[in-house]
Amino acid sequence: MPFDSDLTACASLVERADPERFRAAMAAPVAARPVLFALYAFNVEVARAPWVTQEAMIAEMRLQWWRDALEEIAKGGIVRRHEVVTPLAHALDTDAAKALDRLVAARRWDIYRDPFEDADHFHAYLADTSGALMWAAAQALGAGSEAEAPVHAFGTATGLARFLQAVPELEAQKRVPLVDGRAEAIAALCRETLSTLPTRAALRRAAGPGAPALTEGFLTQAILKQAAREPGRVAAGALQINPARQSLLLWRWS
Repeated sequence: MPFDSDLTACASLVERADPERFRAAMAAPVAARPVLFALYAFNVEVARAPWVTQEAMIAEMRLQWWRDALEEIAKGGIVRRHEVVTPLAHALDTDAAKALDRLVAARRWDIYRDPFEDADHFHAYLADTSGALMWAAAQALGAGSEAEAPVHAFGTATGLARFLQAVPELEAQKRVPLVDGRAEAIAALCRETLSTLPTRAALRRAAGPGAPALTEGFLTQAILKQAAREPGRVAAGALQINPARQSLLLWRWS
């Protein structure tokens, strides 16, 4: 995929709206960046669609627009011209486009103020958003089917880390973000998630050529460990990794 004006626009969008994923994409091999920027720009557009309006119907229409675009990609025919959709169509195959449709559908939760039904619903939301995004990127870069389970699990854990960082903002928007917001429950959730993750080396071996897709999770384990030790940081909006350590972790993952 040539790095044309569309991909430059995608990169600029990710840089502004999702600096962690932008840093991860820039740390990837040059050949992998077009795929990552197209997918991360798509994720930015979908993630912010429910938040740019107070009208639920308009938000639903925005998400449906992306579902229609993914359906066009999955069918393999004519795809609408758009600075994100056009490069996305070059990055995805039919299965990946269908999987990302679940990502868009899961974002409907963001439109409304209803809490998650239970722990399974919360996990499904993380799996269908962050988990699906990481796996789609790894698959587009050449990861084999045997890598799906560990990559998807790491993407889901990355989603949890990011979600915990967003809890104060969600609460400010009158949302109920956590099924159980008690400190002990947050700590237990983080410990359980960490206990199931493979090592960095094992993840990279499993992903093979899709390993650059893992780099967006370079802060995941550090954030989850911090939340497990000091769960009060979640409500305080204090889940933070200092810049020097961030750079070190990015270097290790890339």
